[in-house]
Amino acid sequence: MKENQKTYWKGIEQLSNDADFVKKNESEFPEYLPISETGGESSNRRDFLKLMGFGIAAASLAACEAPVRKAIPYLNKPVDVDPSVPNYYASTYVNGGDAVSVVVKTREGRPIKVEGNKYSTISKGGTSAQVEASVLSLYDKERLTGPMKDGAEIDWASLDREVTAKLTDIAAKGGQIRIVSNTVLSPTTKKAIGEFIAKYPSAQHVSYDAVSAYGITEGNRRSFGESMIPSYDFSKAKTIVSVGADFLGTWISPIEFSKQYATTRKINEHHREMSRHYHFESNLSLTGSNADYRTPITPAQVGSVVAAMYNAIATKAGQTKVSGGNAGDVAHLTAAANELWATRGKSLVVCGSNDPAVQVLINGINAMLGNYGTTIDTSAPVHYRQGDDAAMSTLAKDLNGGRVSAVIFFNCNPLYNSAEAAALTAGVAKASLTVSTSDRMDETASAVQYVAPDH
Repeated sequence: MKENQKTYWKGIEQLSNDADFVKKNESEFPEYLPISETGGESSNRRDFLKLMGFGIAAASLAACEAPVRKAIPYLNKPVDVDPSVPNYYASTYVNGGDAVSVVVKTREGRPIKVEGNKYSTISKGGTSAQVEASVLSLYDKERLTGPMKDGAEIDWASLDREVTAKLTDIAAKGGQIRIVSNTVLSPTTKKAIGEFIAKYPSAQHVSYDAVSAYGITEGNRRSFGESMIPSYDFSKAKTIVSVGADFLGTWISPIEFSKQYATTRKINEHHREMSRHYHFESNLSLTGSNADYRTPITPAQVGSVVAAMYNAIATKAGQTKVSGGNAGDVAHLTAAANELWATRGKSLVVCGSNDPAVQVLINGINAMLGNYGTTIDTSAPVHYRQGDDAAMSTLAKDLNGGRVSAVIFFNCNPLYNSAEAAALTAGVAKASLTVSTSDRMDETASAVQYVAPDH
């Protein structure tokens, strides 16, 4: 097979046979390559196939060698461990005010999958994206392996000694101590906090939630005299009206509410009717995408829409109207009020606003509809969100005013996800003692003196 005899130059340097180019060209390859032997007049198809065959054979042989892996059996095998057979352990996912019963799949002691616990009377086997992804945090290489002081490693004995000495000194001088955490659901943790406060009487516990429900708890305090979140039962509601409450995605207890809501949206021989769902919101949410009637509104319209709905129900119930109910021409608002009144006692109105005044109106609507005792139960409140926004605001002011000497952040990151993040960041630097129990160097842990990871 004859080669094409045309000659191509790589550049002017090669054409003019520049001395510098020739020198660099000779040292282009670190070792001799027999290229010229296959590019002359004597090259033919047989030589080409020989070279190709040799190259393929060499590549195949090089790829045949596999790494040596040894399977070493147990000398004394644990009773509950069988190679290749997973074990399942019932556990609980807790993150702030979110708590879900789960089952963790493990292989030889390594968690690999988090699934819902079907025996839970609340979640009924349901999970969320956050629950499923929580297994990844167990393998996070950024997790702290030990305590830290001012960014440097320290042993536990030294940390305990120094922190205890500073707490004792602050308490003796009458200094104020604060424990900051997300909503605490564990009775054991609550007992430990109580024992700490008993030892240091000037200490107080302040709770907050990254996704606050303070408007609901404060609204219920104004309406019923108790700060709480009632139990909601969407499965008993024939008409559901939501104003900015994504109860299938993020609001209060979405896993629990999703199971309840699903039962009202399925038709079978025992359940011949579906619930009617009206949703008013500013951004498209999971709940809004499942609604029968979704109406986009601006955030500024939330209060006026709730007030207009209150007045529409009040007119039918013969009650006094409230001011500020001019929401303008909002689609489906009148239809929602009519259906709520037609299904009173079997309806439910919820709102995602964090304004206590708006939540008081929501309570009034549900009261006029007779929903308390059916779809809403105030006698069995839930404790998913216990955060107190007013207390956090006071803490930020006290820290910046030098009225708090010590603050302990228990498994929370308020310098990142609190509404008072900026004020807290400035105030923490003024405290005599700051401690975080975070398991990684987040924004709060990076700003305190001591980090004592509790994992």
